[in-house]
Amino acid sequence: MVESKDKHESDEEFKDESFIDRPAILDKYKAAAVIAQAALEKVITLSVVGADIYTVCQEADKFMEEELKKVFTNKKSKKLERGIAFPTCISVNHIFGHYSPMSDESTKLEDGDIAKIDLGCHLDGFVAQVAHTVIIGSSKVSGKKADTVLAAHHAMQAAQRLIKEAGTNTSVTEIIAKVCEAYEVNPVEGVLSHKMKKHLIDGNDVIINKETPE
Repeated sequence: MVESKDKHESDEEFKDESFIDRPAILDKYKAAAVIAQAALEKVITLSVVGADIYTVCQEADKFMEEELKKVFTNKKSKKLERGIAFPTCISVNHIFGHYSPMSDESTKLEDGDIAKIDLGCHLDGFVAQVAHTVIIGSSKVSGKKADTVLAAHHAMQAAQRLIKEAGTNTSVTEIIAKVCEAYEVNPVEGVLSHKMKKHLIDGNDVIINKETPE
């Protein structure tokens, strides 16, 4: 029973500490981030007209799992937990997110599709998650499609500047609203950006994407 308790305490050791307290945490975040970014670039390359979404997602997940085995391989760290923290998703056009289909419900990418890609992996529970939006094929989009992509891009950049020490979550929500208003589009309701901890991607501290009276 003593061994079990000690192991539990060890598992929880870094949960509420930051990489400032423990530099080793930053090393794990950085290693996971390199792999996640490489997987994202792989998905972008594979996302061409006619590509099957299920197949591309599986390729990226497999890539992350294989690359994670190549880092932190010394005797002390090779037993660290590692794996996919957020499965590869390619959400097309009106599908907002979380589209990682089974093979029998998959669809193929078409010219002019707006594809939102997101994925993530972890080392020892420390998650690196990435996302990017691409236009499939050679088509150039205009009108509301272009406005939406540009609004999302500039809202993200504006939000990044406000996510800092002494900043507030409400100020980020407000700047997202202002950018979207300028492009005459709407931020999506019911979306939250969460503070992340070890083994936790949806912590209680959040940024609301769009405030609503409800």
